Amino acid sequence: MKRSSGVRVAATVAVSALTLALVAGCGGDSGGSDAKALSSAELKKAIIAKGDVDGYEVDTSGKQLPKSKDDIKSSEEKCTPLAYAMGGLAPGDSASNAAVMVREDKKKPTDTASKSLEDLSEGEFEDSFANALSLDLTVVGLSSYDGDGAAETFKSVSDAVESCSGGFTLTMQGTDQKLTKISAEKASGTGDESVAFAAVSDMEDGDVGTTHIEVVRHGSTLATYYTINLGLMMSDKAYDIPAALIDAQATKLK
Repeated sequence: MKRSSGVRVAATVAVSALTLALVAGCGGDSGGSDAKALSSAELKKAIIAKGDVDGYEVDTSGKQLPKSKDDIKSSEEKCTPLAYAMGGLAPGDSASNAAVMVREDKKKPTDTASKSLEDLSEGEFEDSFANALSLDLTVVGLSSYDGDGAAETFKSVSDAVESCSGGFTLTMQGTDQKLTKISAEKASGTGDESVAFAAVSDMEDGDVGTTHIEVVRHGSTLATYYTINLGLMMSDKAYDIPAALIDAQATKLK
């Protein structure tokens, strides 16, 4: 089955883990010039961890994630904050950052799982293949900033969602992906302000692949979420960033 080159970058960040906006401003804390960034140690304690959310496993190894901003490039400088958010890196010049990979627990096998491959019809095989990949993989990143850095970085993300609507080429860990559209989505409304968007790429078979991203500001700290569900993407079914993850992370940042 031929799959899209448009999901290769997402796969670079997410698939290996299988083996193991509308801006919603809340008018809250703007950070302020006196705001102090959290330290790296504080961010590691604050980021979502094993046991924080039922039904999800957290990988803190970072093996599937970009190691630095040198691993991520955007064809348009103005779109760079979006590219970094998609890789779990700080969208701006942060004082500290941390990231984890969160994987939805494997769903129970379907009836076709009890059949041998030889007994599956073509349709059952395709459904079984898609079901095996139908789990949410989310890169959660935290970055913290001194002074007005968090608010300014959040604005750069929000502005880029609008100015990069026509798409851009994203290079992640040496793999190019042409994003054909960036479209605002309804954000969670958590934190002091939040913005969400979908990144759309063309697939080789004429379909499109869509991933979902959200950035939330909690005072001087930004939380980024990048979710892909390859199975639902392949079967052209809707999915979103798991609300339980956003809520759990928001709780830890209060």
